[in-house]
Amino acid sequence: MSADNTLVAAIHRLKAERNAVILAHYYQEPEIQDIADFIGDSLELSRKAAATEADVIVFCGVHFMAETAKILSPDKTVVLPDLDAGCSLADDCPADEFAAFRSQHPDHLVISYINCTAAVKAQSDLICTSSNAVDLVQQLPPEQPILFAPDQNLGRWVQRQSGRELTLWPGRCTVHEAFSEEALLQLKLEHPTAEVIAHPECQQNLLDLADFIGSTSKLLQHTETSSADTFIVLTEPGILHQMHQRVPEKTLIDVPGVDGCSCNACPYMRLNTLEKLHRCLETLEPAIEMNEEIRLQALQPIQRMLEMSR
Repeated sequence: MSADNTLVAAIHRLKAERNAVILAHYYQEPEIQDIADFIGDSLELSRKAAATEADVIVFCGVHFMAETAKILSPDKTVVLPDLDAGCSLADDCPADEFAAFRSQHPDHLVISYINCTAAVKAQSDLICTSSNAVDLVQQLPPEQPILFAPDQNLGRWVQRQSGRELTLWPGRCTVHEAFSEEALLQLKLEHPTAEVIAHPECQQNLLDLADFIGSTSKLLQHTETSSADTFIVLTEPGILHQMHQRVPEKTLIDVPGVDGCSCNACPYMRLNTLEKLHRCLETLEPAIEMNEEIRLQALQPIQRMLEMSR
């Protein structure tokens, strides 16, 4: 048995002993996706976290995702293989600075993208994901001013799709801002029949070149339902593993970064490894801990999102 197979077997054994469930985001390394009980985007995994009967949730993603699982399942042990697996977007919106920004717009309803810290969620009226943001905004009274945080690119896309004017917090995802427009145009020339599919966290100049824009899960679904046989994919390349499994007969092309590098791979997501996953199941560390007052405040806008999501 190879070292990897031995490690995978040990993880399965510990998972059974701990009555644990392993959740993995689409942006994780393929070997972690392959060992997970559930794979999905933020909303899908949040729902799985709330519904699971496991005693332990191992969240192979980034810190705000594990925090969301803890908010929804406070009595469960929630562990993250690497506590340094953060998020540039969440880091871009410090809770104290966000509070000051909110105070300048006291009449605004605050919608925060799920890619933020629990402390920012606690200051929000409604949480959204890239899957449901447009629909949630369209359900709100047209006269209601809205403050949208923290991703300004997603916010601008929601504005265009909903026809609503939003006050935007100036945050951004460094991964989705790393794509090269020049490289994309070259790929379009080389593959003239390919569909360009993009995540709405990308910058506007790239979205203008896309044939389809959607959340990670919607991009995955689109590769299955579209008649196209080639896709140029503008999002974190971890999703290509699931795409290859769903549509093995189709050609999938990821877009290089501005320096021709693979800097569109999220460095935080890739901090989680099989070795760290095994260790956290063994030790139940690092565990997510949270102030109960913050947790309860953050729970309300998440519950409102789940109630409003169709």
